[in-house]
Amino acid sequence: MKNIIIGTAGHVDHGKTCLIKAMTGIDTDRLEEEKKRGITIELGFAYLDLPDGEKVGIIDVPGHERFIKNMLAGAGGMDMVLLVVAADEGIMPQTREHLNILSMLDIKSGVVVLTKSDLVEEDWMEFVIDEVRNELESTFLKDAPVIPVSSHTGAGIERLKQEIFRIIEKVQPKSMVKSFRMPVDRVFSVSGFGTVVTGTLIEGTVSAGDPVTVYPAGHTSKVRNLQVHGQNVKTAWAGQRVAVNLAAFKKDEVMRGDTLAEPDSMEQTMMLDVKLNSFADTTRLIENGSILHFYHGTRNILCKAILLDKDNLKAGEGCYVQLRLNEFLAVKSGDRFIVRFYSPVETLGGGEILEANPIKHRRNQPSVIESLRIKEKGSLTEKVLQAVIEYSPRFADMGYISKRLTIDVDELQEELSKISDQSSLVRINDKIVVHSGFMLQLRCRLVDILSEYHAKNPLLSGMRQDELKHRLLPDCEPQISDAVIELFAREKVLRLDQQKAALYSFSISINESQQKLMQDIEKKYLDAGYSMPPLDELQEKYPNSRSAFKQVVQSMLDGKTLINITAQMYLHKDYFISALEAMESLQNENGVIALGEFRDRLATSRKYALPILEYCDNKNITQKSGDLRKIIIHNLQRQKELLSMP
Repeated sequence: MKNIIIGTAGHVDHGKTCLIKAMTGIDTDRLEEEKKRGITIELGFAYLDLPDGEKVGIIDVPGHERFIKNMLAGAGGMDMVLLVVAADEGIMPQTREHLNILSMLDIKSGVVVLTKSDLVEEDWMEFVIDEVRNELESTFLKDAPVIPVSSHTGAGIERLKQEIFRIIEKVQPKSMVKSFRMPVDRVFSVSGFGTVVTGTLIEGTVSAGDPVTVYPAGHTSKVRNLQVHGQNVKTAWAGQRVAVNLAAFKKDEVMRGDTLAEPDSMEQTMMLDVKLNSFADTTRLIENGSILHFYHGTRNILCKAILLDKDNLKAGEGCYVQLRLNEFLAVKSGDRFIVRFYSPVETLGGGEILEANPIKHRRNQPSVIESLRIKEKGSLTEKVLQAVIEYSPRFADMGYISKRLTIDVDELQEELSKISDQSSLVRINDKIVVHSGFMLQLRCRLVDILSEYHAKNPLLSGMRQDELKHRLLPDCEPQISDAVIELFAREKVLRLDQQKAALYSFSISINESQQKLMQDIEKKYLDAGYSMPPLDELQEKYPNSRSAFKQVVQSMLDGKTLINITAQMYLHKDYFISALEAMESLQNENGVIALGEFRDRLATSRKYALPILEYCDNKNITQKSGDLRKIIIHNLQRQKELLSMP
């Protein structure tokens, strides 16, 4: 089954709506004002029966220049076009404008329909056909069939249908594998059902019961019911006109211009990097800073155009532009768009979105221009590498990058394997790959941070790992920063020891006076035994060495010479090992450890024995139950091993 959307285009009053009625029996002018004035104002919708019993959707667009914004809301979903030209008038201004728009939206297939053929002579018809052929010579319709018809008599209608059927077989269908996306073109309420939105499903599939998100606002809902061509269906496919009944959703929470899509499949943005091409026949100059009307899908908003590689954009030229939007939008890279002059409103050009969520750029930056050139013209492998380079600082995972490139994760993995210089890729974990250039910058930053720390703290074994991660990767999730630190450790850039990190080449440097101070402090703790002197009192004995005292004590803690029992109590490791042995002995004798017996075994007071036991509780060396404790054997052995390490 191939789902295709056919659209009309052409000058006002050239018979687009009458043509659709002659082909399908459906009058797409549904508004009273349209019937009264005899012109199409809003988008109209119909369907055409195919020979195999399937149906294709038809979008009828307004032809009047005042309603071009409504035409643009329908044009984005078209797969092929019926360019309608009245035989009695020939090519007119809106014919050309619509043709420019369709070309810029990258529509590739269509038929030229010469309506009102019953009103002209054969010679005049030949003249109009020649005029049309000349006009279309440089467009995507240069080889399109030109078919005269009369909606009044029915002449040529059957031939037109057969030509449409033939072209449909060759039209490339929309992607079914991508996450579903539908720009909203109508919103209304149905009594007993609630809010209904309609649009052309441009990607993927959606089924009743599926969760959905309305972008850019981010409101969530669930599909209660689906209709295609007025019939209830369980699943709708890309290329179909779809009505979606949203469960428990208010009508004012969605509007034309919004996009209904799979949750977490899009992001809102207020900037876009684009390739903007100006129409060859425009009389307007697009200058840097110009305010423009921006049309994407069914959305129309204002934007400011920052020209990145030119000072102005003349007719028929193209350039890279950053569009800064005046409100949030949700788009994907590769989407097409149209721009119009701010005032007076007239269509200027359009192009392709190259980056859907960029950072702010300065003008005339060679690296930015080269990046955009790759996004516009590069191979998929080149685009993947460029994306890895740009998203490395975010540590973007495969899912994020594939979403930005609008490819699936398997295809992304395949393209990554094609990158010729595999050493340019660094795998952080199973889901994250970054560029080696970024990792080199990160490595230099890490070396600078630790070098500065070591210079200020030559007696300390290293910086706390959590502090290093915060300074090096302040916005990263813990699992990512952990993986990065471990990677640098494997590469012997740094050395990890318990909760500390140091440069791999670093060793503690201690001078003669510091060595003497360290020996003196150690002697005092050895002499004190279990009667641990408060740290503050001990520090008062060294009034001329306050800074050195703190560093020396910390160095002794790092080197496991001292054990930090409480904030003020420090115990020499020899005594701590003896305390552990005393606990082990008591448990072997009694099956448990009692505070009083432990105190007596250490020949000290409760004031010092209890903090040692509580320290062991906190370190999971012992487990307390009431007033008694038991040793956790494997943790005890681990503690002894750590203390015996140099």
